[in-house]
Amino acid sequence: MIYTVTFNPSIDYAIITDGFTLGGINRTMSETILAGGKGINVSTVLHNLGCESVALGFTAGFTGGEIERLLDRDGVKSDFISLKNGMSRINVKLKDKEETEINGSGPEIDSQSLNALMTKLSLLREGDYLVLAGSIPSTLPDTVYLDIMQMLSGKGVNIIVDASKNLLLNVLPQKPFLIKPNNIELSEMFGVTTLYDKDEIISYAKKLQDMGARNVLVSMAGDGAVFVSENGLELKSEAPAGVVINSVGAGDSMVAGFIAGYIENGDFEKAFRLGIASGSASTFSRFLATSDEIYAILTRLEENI
Repeated sequence: MIYTVTFNPSIDYAIITDGFTLGGINRTMSETILAGGKGINVSTVLHNLGCESVALGFTAGFTGGEIERLLDRDGVKSDFISLKNGMSRINVKLKDKEETEINGSGPEIDSQSLNALMTKLSLLREGDYLVLAGSIPSTLPDTVYLDIMQMLSGKGVNIIVDASKNLLLNVLPQKPFLIKPNNIELSEMFGVTTLYDKDEIISYAKKLQDMGARNVLVSMAGDGAVFVSENGLELKSEAPAGVVINSVGAGDSMVAGFIAGYIENGDFEKAFRLGIASGSASTFSRFLATSDEIYAILTRLEENI
């Protein structure tokens, strides 16, 4: 089974305006409400690709109830822990000539609720996949991903980590199955100017392997992606051509596509291509990509091999 963890899920209120004016009254052209958060996005795209998963994490208040309702409506399984206080955050995604985001803070996660999540995770078994994705609330220590991995050490769970800087660096000694920084995050980890050259990115990905990561997938937005495997495979790809409509969830979609592709046949190269197709398909869509959108791009990629 695949499990995803989102510590700070959200209601994403996506609105489109025509000529947004700061300090004035603005009218929306369209409005959409979605369940958001990196782990939730991964679970959603996995579901679209026909892979069952369970979305774990924390919800609170009426917004938390709506997150669970939306996932249930879309057929995405969830098993959230309900917090007694506060409410799940609302993130505003404003699209005009540019994209602007206003993200809420989210509720405080008490120690009893955190322990309840750890108890759920302790039941994972050999061969399961666990995706730890995104930021954590400021009330939690930045070792929380490490704590989870230490608890699961030796159980044969394949852990994927999609996080930035310390959250990611802290877990490397635990040898995660896959990590997915983007090229900007990778640059920040090593204190270098933003990396765009794929050969340079491969060299830094190998440094992360030296620090413990088994497989490293680096997304580069419109510049493509790079993958370095534990068995020495090095893959590079340009991004498929298309019109960028929405960048939210593209990296999460890539993670979902990679996992779905790898589970299907254990082939890193095919997993890499499905990951790229999934990330790109979400970028070219208003919402997270459907299976048809993903496989249409995958067909284009395979035709160019």
